[in-house]
Amino acid sequence: MESKSLDYNNLLFHLVKDFSWPNEYMFKFIVPFDVSSLNELKALFHSKAKVSHRESKNGKYISLTALQIMENPDEVIEIYLKAEKIKDIIAL
Repeated sequence: MESKSLDYNNLLFHLVKDFSWPNEYMFKFIVPFDVSSLNELKALFHSKAKVSHRESKNGKYISLTALQIMENPDEVIEIYLKAEKIKDIIAL
């Protein structure tokens, strides 16, 4: 768990350094194809977010891309922390 904290500290550093806020931020995730996991992932984003998803060629996975206006870097980190709770999720 400590290594994830270090990863988030690094992400936070870059979000503060490289972006001005509020700003549109792109999230990308991959989950095993499962309707409940996809719905759980979609629920992390506002209704105004631009969300698209695509099934893998073999149908085992689904990728989701979401563009959402975020007010500050802490909101970005919060989405990633909530996403971690989804089984077998991969954040890109």
